[in-house]
Amino acid sequence: MNVIESYVNGQRVVLGERRGPVFNPSSGEQSAEVALASQADVRRVVEQAAEAQKAWRKTGLVKRQAVFFRIRQLLDERKRELAEIITAEHGKAVDDAVGEVLRGLEVVDFCSSLMHHLKGEFAEQVATGVDVTQIRQPLGVVAGITPFNFPAMVPLWMISTAIAAGNAVVLKPSERDPSALLWIAELFAEAGVPEGVLNVVNGDKEAVDALLDDPDVKAVSFVGSTPIAKYIYSRAAENGKRVQAFGGAKNHMVVMPDADLDMAADAAVSAAYGSCGERCMAISVAVAVGDIADDLVAKIAERIPGLKIGDGFKDGNEIGPLITKDALERVSGYVAGAEGEGATVVVDGREKEFAEKGFFIGASLVDHVKPGMKVYDDEIFGPVLSVVRVDSYDEAVELINASRYANGTAVFTRDGKTARSFQFDIEVGMVGINVPIPVPVGAFSFGGWKDSLFGDTHMYGMEGFNFYTRRKVVSTRWPEPSESQIELGFPRH
Repeated sequence: MNVIESYVNGQRVVLGERRGPVFNPSSGEQSAEVALASQADVRRVVEQAAEAQKAWRKTGLVKRQAVFFRIRQLLDERKRELAEIITAEHGKAVDDAVGEVLRGLEVVDFCSSLMHHLKGEFAEQVATGVDVTQIRQPLGVVAGITPFNFPAMVPLWMISTAIAAGNAVVLKPSERDPSALLWIAELFAEAGVPEGVLNVVNGDKEAVDALLDDPDVKAVSFVGSTPIAKYIYSRAAENGKRVQAFGGAKNHMVVMPDADLDMAADAAVSAAYGSCGERCMAISVAVAVGDIADDLVAKIAERIPGLKIGDGFKDGNEIGPLITKDALERVSGYVAGAEGEGATVVVDGREKEFAEKGFFIGASLVDHVKPGMKVYDDEIFGPVLSVVRVDSYDEAVELINASRYANGTAVFTRDGKTARSFQFDIEVGMVGINVPIPVPVGAFSFGGWKDSLFGDTHMYGMEGFNFYTRRKVVSTRWPEPSESQIELGFPRH
């Protein structure tokens, strides 16, 4: 059985004696095992990263920028190769995986202008003969803990900004699909990132806790479920670290009576079922306003049979399997229990048959869903779209704002006033107006509200640079010797 290693100080190494299985979700068979690092292993990696960071911090910004231009070139040239690594362990269709890489590439692009993003501020003569400068400096060693559903994009969001800002990174990918990040780490090294600046530690909770407790780790960025995000945030903050912990989601898409229903149905199908629903920005609830619900449900249902679900490597397939057998059983359970809670299963994805023996399930559509039902309240993380019927715009907004999740949302309408009101009224971090998956481009920032984010800083864009740097303010005066005097009062300008 192939053993997936870690990447430390510029080379692949086996850390730890324990092993975890890695599956090919399309076949259901184990394809490799990943070596899981121990607490002592993590400590040694962090120590090496701290030494490497000292030299990287001193590297001129022009040289750092040149490295990022090279990263951008290599990643674009080899995106298909990386996409196929993703598909082999995650299962998503190769074209979908290429899209993931390109969204990560947007942040690399943004970081290629790091000299501009790291500029400080200067004010002359704030008092007689006194100038003030504010500068940005890196934190030191920072940690990233990333999810299985985007094994390339989310790590690229974290490591690009952190390294551009002058930090060293120790990143722990999901043990379910860890190979993509090893490939990325070697590409960064080829582009000129020095040994020890980017390290990949494969592991489980033991490795995570070691990073959260290590005194040399100054910041932690996490993406995953809400319960784990709360845990990460609490433990890391208790240890005095800067933290951004991104949690779960239950994203609603409001369809107004004036919307183009064909466009709305296409958007709902794309956003709910793409990547088998394993996206934190997937639409999982369609909110039908007024009397358009029957027509909307019918239009969504008629599109589902045309979805091409199967092995992500086979041409023409659009949707792959779920990541594990446990995920398949969990998602199936939500569909099975929906009718008992009073909902109507319009399309039952469990009934779809597949030639492959992997973790496949068809797309499900559940109507007449209400808050309080498990299919509504829980983050399912699978290809299940619920439809909630409301009478008015105000009721739709009230429904969304009452949710404990607030990652993304969207409204479909032709009316500008409704669209403006929605973006003003809604209490959600990322909003789409006729855009079903409003993931911001790399120059802005990604982040939700409420139980979808613990911490006060979003990811990438300038907020990313704010997270991975700290500001230092320097007040300077060059007085003449004759101006020196003792003054015991509080300084006044």
